[in-house]
Amino acid sequence: MNELFEQFAEAQTVRNGYLLAQTLSPVAPPDDAHRLRKIWQSTNSHSVKGDIKHFIKTQSSYRVNLDVDEINGWVEVYAAYWNAIGEILAGESGKSTWTKVYESWKELTSMLIRGYNNFGFEAWTIPSLYLVGKYLRLFAIKSDDERSRSSADPTTAASLMQDDFDPESEKQAQLRDCEQHLKRIFTLCLNDRAPIGESRKWGIYFVINLLFKTYFKLNSASLSRTILKTLAVYNDKGDMPSLESFPKAQRVTFKYYEGVLFFLEENYVQAEKHLVQAWNLCHKDAKANLERILTYLIPCRLLTSHVLPTKKLLEPFPRLQDLFLPLAQCIRQGDLRQFDIALQHGEDVFVRRRIYLTLERCRDIALRNLLRKVFIAGGFDEAKDGDTAPPVRRTRVPVAEFRAAICMGSGGETVDTDEVECLLANMIYKDLMKGYIARERGIVVLSKKGAFPGTGV
Repeated sequence: MNELFEQFAEAQTVRNGYLLAQTLSPVAPPDDAHRLRKIWQSTNSHSVKGDIKHFIKTQSSYRVNLDVDEINGWVEVYAAYWNAIGEILAGESGKSTWTKVYESWKELTSMLIRGYNNFGFEAWTIPSLYLVGKYLRLFAIKSDDERSRSSADPTTAASLMQDDFDPESEKQAQLRDCEQHLKRIFTLCLNDRAPIGESRKWGIYFVINLLFKTYFKLNSASLSRTILKTLAVYNDKGDMPSLESFPKAQRVTFKYYEGVLFFLEENYVQAEKHLVQAWNLCHKDAKANLERILTYLIPCRLLTSHVLPTKKLLEPFPRLQDLFLPLAQCIRQGDLRQFDIALQHGEDVFVRRRIYLTLERCRDIALRNLLRKVFIAGGFDEAKDGDTAPPVRRTRVPVAEFRAAICMGSGGETVDTDEVECLLANMIYKDLMKGYIARERGIVVLSKKGAFPGTGV
């Protein structure tokens, strides 16, 4: 424990919040694999608070001047940390559960929050909240997974009494509890009235990102809007540092989730804007993050500007290549049948990522490209005698020609004329094709200029 509080004293001396946060890590550093066990074995439940106070005073007295209240606050924090270490070590030997680990870590979180509210912890120590909040969420997820496996075991009491309770309500109980504590941290940072340079507001985006991840995991992404609305109020009042002032990692994550929220609300223009910002900010070697951003950016661009992903773009991401390149090829060729097959191939992933319905809409782009081929294949109107004007493409296309193409593009499936006319009407309504249907003559009259917007014809 002496080494732990030597690091604590050093962090206090140089006012390094990230160094301080490492003293509360539940994971031993690579160069000291037995650190947690050494801390646990250095005291006992009867002496832990007294020993911690002794070490803090001994190591800190000649380096930094901590007042009595602040020392007492850190004593409570590290006593809770010591208890949590005990549960973690007991779990490693099969004598504890993730639920007990979560509960002990939740107590540590509460003590740390209390330190800021009652014992005057300074804003530079905010990275400790980052670390504690991060692991609170991870332990909650592990606890819920453990409880789910336990309830699925037919020998457990929960399964024997399953008619007496709703198992779905318990499925993510710990993560829902965790969300409440993360909101406490959010409020703690947001409501700090200290000058900006010394404010806890510098922790706000890290906590917001943790809340975003939690809401998405709970399948309650819409709750993120409440957080954003609250943040907007403070930004409008000028009572918040600008987003550009925060670490790039926090900005990337924030912009990514903001983009995904707009995506889920079907506001694809705004979604694309925020996802592009996240893409530009993201480090080029952060392949996993770049892949997540592209997963939503590609469907956005397909719908907003009909831009297909290239092989070069997807080359570093084999999973995305497998999912999106077949779709892109089918859209480019206007192959409706193969498009449906490619969409079905990636259905599980597309549904899980909530992009299936958006990609399904891209079938209209494939259909547009197919109809465009029919238009181009129709050639040009015959020039009148003595007419030296440039040739003009045929703009009156029989519905029967479109029907034949759609039947071929659908893998030989028979599509009746009424359905074809309905498809053509939808294309005109969605501004993917300019013209009108003359039903009595069985033709489609297309615009002489820009019959298929965005395609050059």
